[in-house]
Amino acid sequence: MNEQPLSIETFDQLLQQWNGSEIKITKHELQDEDVITMHLEHITYGTDETRLDEYMPLHALFLHGEGSTETDMQQVEPLPTPFYEIPLQDSTQYLYDHSSFSLKTDRATYTIERV
Repeated sequence: MNEQPLSIETFDQLLQQWNGSEIKITKHELQDEDVITMHLEHITYGTDETRLDEYMPLHALFLHGEGSTETDMQQVEPLPTPFYEIPLQDSTQYLYDHSSFSLKTDRATYTIERV
């Protein structure tokens, strides 16, 4: 995989082109892996100035659309909300390899790819 680093602006421009696509989001955190599939309707960003501590993200990427998540028991359940939130940090790395995006934070790595 030949990942290229992106600015947040370039990342957003490229990801916006995936609106209307079926995507898979894989979150790797410690020994845990979550897999979400969704029909990406649109993308927004948010800021939470009222966060209670540094463990809550100040910024977040919201991927809006209907989707599902795989459970630990290999079952599929609908997402509890019509969006998937990815916390963003000032140190988040945005990478692209022409077929998938990777967002690397201090706590997890998120991979977004078309299905």
